Amino acid sequence: MRTGVWLVGGRGSVAVTSTIGALALRAGLAEPTGCVTELPALRAAALPALADLVFGGHDVATTPLAKKAESLAEAGVLPARLVAALTEELGAVEADLRPAPTGDRQAAVIEAIVADLTGFRERHGLDRVVVVNVSSTEPVPAAHPGHADLAGLDAALAVGTPLPPSSAYAYAAFTAGCSYVDFTPSTGARLPALAELAQRAGVPYAGHDGKTGETLVKSVLAPMFAMRNLRVRTWSGMNLLGGGDGANLADPAANAAKSASKQRVLGETLGYVPQGNTRIEYVDDIGDFKTAWDLVTFSGFLGTAMRMEFSWHGCDSALAAPLVLDLARLTAAAHRAGRTGALSELAFFFKDPLGDVPHSLAEQWATLCAFARGLDTDRTEGTPDAVAR
Repeated sequence: MRTGVWLVGGRGSVAVTSTIGALALRAGLAEPTGCVTELPALRAAALPALADLVFGGHDVATTPLAKKAESLAEAGVLPARLVAALTEELGAVEADLRPAPTGDRQAAVIEAIVADLTGFRERHGLDRVVVVNVSSTEPVPAAHPGHADLAGLDAALAVGTPLPPSSAYAYAAFTAGCSYVDFTPSTGARLPALAELAQRAGVPYAGHDGKTGETLVKSVLAPMFAMRNLRVRTWSGMNLLGGGDGANLADPAANAAKSASKQRVLGETLGYVPQGNTRIEYVDDIGDFKTAWDLVTFSGFLGTAMRMEFSWHGCDSALAAPLVLDLARLTAAAHRAGRTGALSELAFFFKDPLGDVPHSLAEQWATLCAFARGLDTDRTEGTPDAVAR
């Protein structure tokens, strides 16, 4: 099943690490460490092979892929030997990267995105295309007059009322018959009007905000406190990160959107929201790496006060990239199986998942495994690849 992976933010650190990783795995130059879909519980699922993934994308940046890969190697994110060995393959991907369409009329921008997606699919003879948003986090938008239904959304666009960029990409993806994954906490496909469009187009979508570090730890620890009936009094965290994502999160509005996504797991898992919050601070000197420090205070039997502290040090791109590949493969397989609408079964991968789902990592894992097994039995071949609008 030849599958296109169209990366919004295709020249960024996460996108380039994902692309290099897929090319290296295909060539037998690396091990699939971090790829959930390569675990025995999921490997038998009807997923597109890594060798069947074809990469393209949009970006406002113009840095050549090879140059970006070299800078990531210098920063310790990528092995330099892989960048040197995959120069020719990166050149082929470079040919399928396009400047992000811009303009005063968002309806025309959406049409240009649709044209690029359609051309990508036809150029490579692809069975499916998954659009994955790995661009910068957006601020939470103001209310949109056309959010409630598709007719209202189309009318709003016709008179020039814009959507958030991530939602414009979701609109374009669905119109082109592509599935969509939002790896950021941006609005994406969360609008009811876009859910309606996805159903009409017969395509699935997933999101939001990839769970790669501190929140991954929270999703394991919070259920422990709940199951042991220990009362969490406060849970506060400090995140330090550099790189492009860190620079973007220096903006207070984007920072607030990310912080809210990171805290949701506590309220959903514990059944209450403890005091405290998560702060995010940009530290240019640490580049593509991040450090998180958390302090948890809790009460035990007879009110005895106790505390727990943990630190997490990781490379954001290296943690995110294998999940991008996993999500592209799983979402493409769901599309092939005839699934439409929100894929809540992929909550395992997200801080702020779609639908009414458990936030315990163990429960999410069980749901994911059952979902993957079902892809073999649910597969249909009649799903439309595009919707005429």
